[in-house]
Amino acid sequence: MCSCGSKQADDARDFDPPIMGWSSWNYFHTEISEEVICGQADALISTGLADAGYKYVNIDDGFTDGRGEDGRIRIDTTKFPNGMKAVADYVHSLGLKAGMYSDAGDNTCASRDVNPYGLNVGLYGHEVEDCKMMFDEWGYDFFKVDNCGGRHLDLDEKTQFTKIAEALAQCDNKNINFNVCRWVFPGTWVREIADSWRTTHDIWVDWGSVKTIIKENMYLVAYCGEGHYNDLDMLEIGMGFPPEVERTHMACWCIQSSPLVVGCDLYKMPDYSIEFLKNADLIAMDQDRLGIAAPVVQKEGEVYVFAKDMEQFYGPKRAVVVSNLSDEPATINVSLAAIGFQGTVQVYDCFQHLDRHDLSRSEYFTVKLDPHDSGAFFVTGERIEKSVYQGEEAFLNAYTEINDQDYEVYRRPYEIPSPRYWESPSADLGLYATKLGGWEENWLEWQHVYSMEGGDYVMSIRYACADKRNMSLSVNGKDVHEFVGLDSRGELDWSEIDVKISLKKGWNKIRLSNPEAPMPSIDRMSLKKFE
Repeated sequence: MCSCGSKQADDARDFDPPIMGWSSWNYFHTEISEEVICGQADALISTGLADAGYKYVNIDDGFTDGRGEDGRIRIDTTKFPNGMKAVADYVHSLGLKAGMYSDAGDNTCASRDVNPYGLNVGLYGHEVEDCKMMFDEWGYDFFKVDNCGGRHLDLDEKTQFTKIAEALAQCDNKNINFNVCRWVFPGTWVREIADSWRTTHDIWVDWGSVKTIIKENMYLVAYCGEGHYNDLDMLEIGMGFPPEVERTHMACWCIQSSPLVVGCDLYKMPDYSIEFLKNADLIAMDQDRLGIAAPVVQKEGEVYVFAKDMEQFYGPKRAVVVSNLSDEPATINVSLAAIGFQGTVQVYDCFQHLDRHDLSRSEYFTVKLDPHDSGAFFVTGERIEKSVYQGEEAFLNAYTEINDQDYEVYRRPYEIPSPRYWESPSADLGLYATKLGGWEENWLEWQHVYSMEGGDYVMSIRYACADKRNMSLSVNGKDVHEFVGLDSRGELDWSEIDVKISLKKGWNKIRLSNPEAPMPSIDRMSLKKFE
C-alpha cells in the first residue's frame, strides 16, 4: 500500500513530500544496463543533486526477458549480469533509493517498440509474487506502474490498480512509494491507493508539451494533498530547452508539488540546467510541509499567477509563480489581494535569491517576462481572508479523465457523462466546472474554505444552464438551501444567485449537488461577511 500518510517523514510533517530523483526512460528508453543505472546514480552524487534532495534512481522498462516456466520474470542478463538486486544494493550503498517499474496488464509499454521488450512480464495474474520479488527480494523502494498492457487487455483501471496496491501491502517492505501511470487523471479513487499519479500523456522536449501539461494541471489542485500528488511527468531539464523554458518548467512543477524526477543523461547537462535543478528555493516550494498545489489566482491573456501557502496554512508566507505561456513578451501587475495579502509586502525572488525591494508595494507588484518565461517568489505580509473560490479549484467527487466509453465510474448510469472542467473566455480565470449532478456521487465541493473568525456570510454562486435546474447546498455536512428552477440564458451566459450561510472559525466544506438530475455549470463562488 502507498507509504504516504502511514509514517512521518520528519518532525515537521505527517506525510512524505513528493519524491525527487532520476528516471531512465526519457533519455535512455530501453537502452539501459547495470552500467547505465549505476553510472547515473554516481552522477547524482557528483553533480550535487543528491545533496539537493534528488534521492531516487528509477529504472523504467527495458530490463526483462520474458517469464520462465515457473512464472518468475527473467532478467536480461546481457544488460544486468549481476541481477536487479545488485543494482538496488549499489544504489543503496550511495545513500540513495532505487525505483522499479511494471505494467498493470500483461505487457509493458516497451512492447510497442519495433524491437519489443516487456512481453508477458506485466503484473496481471502475478501481482503478489512480482511485488514480493521486486520489493522484498530485490529491495526496491519506488514503483511506477504503467497501463499499456492493462489497456491492451481492456482492464478496469480502478479494480486492477487497487489489486496492485493490495499486493504491495502484502510485502514486508512497508515503505514503497507507488506511482500510477495512466497518462490522464485516473479518478478520485487513486488518492486512496497511490502516492502519486500521472495526469497527462508523456512529456517531450517541446514547448507545446510543457505548456499543455501546465494548463492541464491548473484544474487538478483539489486532488493534491496530505501526501498524495499530481505527477506532471519527468523533468526535461537538461534535454535542450533554453533557460527561459527551463525556468517555467521547474517553477510550475514546484508550485504544484509535483514529483521532481530528472529525465536526462546527468553527465550531459549544461550548467544552467544543474543550477535550476539545485535551486534550493524552488525545491523548498515543492517539498513544503503542507504538500499542496497552487490554483490560478489571476490571469491576463496567457499570463498566469499561481499562489499557495508555505509552511503554515494562512501564515504570513506564500509561494507565487508568474508564468508567461504566450509567444510574446508580457507585463502583469500582480494583485496583492489576488495572492492573499493587504498592505506592504516583502517579495523574495527565488531565481535571483534576493529580496526585491523594488517590488514591495501596497496594491500590486509588476512582473515583466519574456515569452515562455516565469518568475518565482516568496511573498510575506499581512494575510486577508480568501473570498473567491473558482469552480476549477473544487473537488469533483466523480471526476475522471478516462474515456467514458471504456470506463464507468461508480457504476453510474451509462448515458450520464463524468464531470468536467472546461475552458471558456466567458468564465472567470478561463475555466469552469460542468457535467455535474445526475447521480448520487457526482457532487462538487470546496473542501478548504477558511474563515478567520467564523460567522454569517453572503455566498454568491456564479452559474449557467440552458434550462431550469435545481441543486442543493450543504455546509459542513448540513443541508442549508435548495435552489429550485435556476435558469440562465444559455450554457455560458452566467448568472449569480446569493444565499446566506454560516461558517465556523477555521476550515469549512461547501458542497453543491443534485443526485436526481443535472445541475448548473459552476464558474465560481464568492463570500462576503454578512452585515
